[in-house]
Amino acid sequence: MSKVHEIKPEKVAVVADIVEKLKNAQSVTICSYSGLTVEQVTNLRKLCRAEDVAYVVLKNRLVLRALNEVGITGLDDLLNGPNAFVFSMKDAVAGPRVINEYIEKNKLQSLKITGGILEGKAIDVATVKYLATLPSREVMLARLLGCMSNTVASFVRVIDAYRKKLAGEE
Repeated sequence: MSKVHEIKPEKVAVVADIVEKLKNAQSVTICSYSGLTVEQVTNLRKLCRAEDVAYVVLKNRLVLRALNEVGITGLDDLLNGPNAFVFSMKDAVAGPRVINEYIEKNKLQSLKITGGILEGKAIDVATVKYLATLPSREVMLARLLGCMSNTVASFVRVIDAYRKKLAGEE
């Protein structure tokens, strides 16, 4: 059972906002950011905004309360120390990809992915990093459309060749 402390009345609105974000997010990436400079955090936030992802620093206790309200378990151990939460509202892979690329590009030891949430369930670091390697939703849709249009075009060519054969045009 997770430990949930009493909440002050002024924090109720903050918890409600976190609950709303958790319900609407495609995925959430949890990061430990101890030791990041202000410049690094500013650059990371800029990259997140460009991908329509929210990088937010929240109090662990309030996040724990919100997680309990939405029924997500298994993250209690991660909510220690300074954590940032990356909410991917439109594309589940955008948040993990931005964070993972930023860590790799800058060779950071001070920013670590510690876990996440996908489809209302807690996920481990390996799953978050796997999500980071997947192409974006737009790229996947473009690939699917390309496959479908090639298949339809091939089918049309076969039918046209058969029509020509029946008509004696070949």
